[in-house]
Amino acid sequence: MVPSDASESRRRFLKLLAASPLLSYATLPSGVMAALLGSSRSSHAAVGGVQDAALISSVQDALNVMDFEAVARKNILPEHWAYLATAVDDDSILRANRDGFTRYQLRMRMLADVSKFDMSVQLFGTKWSSPIVMCPVASLKGFHTEGEKGAARAARSKGHLQVLSTQTSTALEDVNTARGEPVWFQLYNRDSWGETLKMVKRAEAAGCPALVWTVDLLGGRNTETFRRGQPRDGVKAPLCKNCHDGMTRPMFAGLTDQAGGQEGSGRTVVTWDGVKRLKDATSMKLLLKGIVTREDAELAIASGVDGIFVSNHGGRAGASGRSTIESLPEVAAGVSGRIPIILDSGVRRGTDIFKALALGATAVGVGRPYVWGLGAFGQEGVETVLDILRRELQMVMRQAGAASVAKITPASLVDRAGWMPAR
Repeated sequence: MVPSDASESRRRFLKLLAASPLLSYATLPSGVMAALLGSSRSSHAAVGGVQDAALISSVQDALNVMDFEAVARKNILPEHWAYLATAVDDDSILRANRDGFTRYQLRMRMLADVSKFDMSVQLFGTKWSSPIVMCPVASLKGFHTEGEKGAARAARSKGHLQVLSTQTSTALEDVNTARGEPVWFQLYNRDSWGETLKMVKRAEAAGCPALVWTVDLLGGRNTETFRRGQPRDGVKAPLCKNCHDGMTRPMFAGLTDQAGGQEGSGRTVVTWDGVKRLKDATSMKLLLKGIVTREDAELAIASGVDGIFVSNHGGRAGASGRSTIESLPEVAAGVSGRIPIILDSGVRRGTDIFKALALGATAVGVGRPYVWGLGAFGQEGVETVLDILRRELQMVMRQAGAASVAKITPASLVDRAGWMPAR
């Protein structure tokens, strides 16, 4: 459909506004700019005002991972998209996670010898060819029929670490088969310790080497965008209903409470004693996901934790207003190199990954970007998202004169807030 003159004039005005320095002094309510420009357009195009292109028709057309977002949004049912897109409260933490990366600038180094290039990292004795981790995202069949198996095959094809959600729509054992080796398993706490332990032992029996306990939802959360995206009458659309009727949560099989007892239910109080109890109950490595302060990093180590995810659940946990990249330096100071740190939330570019590694992360996780790829083009989309991120990271490492991840240090960055890293 050809846009009206008024519509085109509005778009041109908003593009001009987006490019203007005056925009930095204005705060628009969440979603207003995207709504004015048209909800079918990708969010990065709506705000950027420059990279304003039509939907890509194949993975070969993608220039960056954001190119998959609009295609995925077009393909995915609105109710499911609302779940993927939501953050907490007014979603401003999504912007905070992205803006946090702009705080740090790169110090490019010229004429360095990068002929012997190595992007690999070590995690618990396993060597990974890239520091990019696929974070747990629930119910991947809600975004594409290939679901977790498609994501696992992509992880296998590209050699990436994959972490599987408790709320997977495909059984852990089947995902392991598709991956070709056991994945890491992400745990949500249950009200009953006995039922929590059943899931832990199932993951252990499946050969999972690591358990990632998500602790940032224990206080509950307010996901308004998700709730607004659900049908007003509470009745799912026919396709969505069919999807959910056939898409049980296989990790809950054999548990007494199939629906309740999730994180944030408010019925169970968990403390650091619970961390020690869980650590003693399993032979798997135990990581805590959702640590964002130095104090909690130090308590985690004192409790015997083997690793930490610096995460705010992609903006879906507490309404802190603080990005994970800005939380990372104090967590890294508390850890002091004793255990691995994985950062996630808001990562969209190779430069983001580089900055996280420079500030102390051992590896860096992505969630929404690979799900955009899955929702847009299935397994091929996930593989391409991973390829793009690897390519971008490799490029910035070469530009900064870092021939290996070990050579990415705080000296590679300048903090725009005034703090200069030690050199």
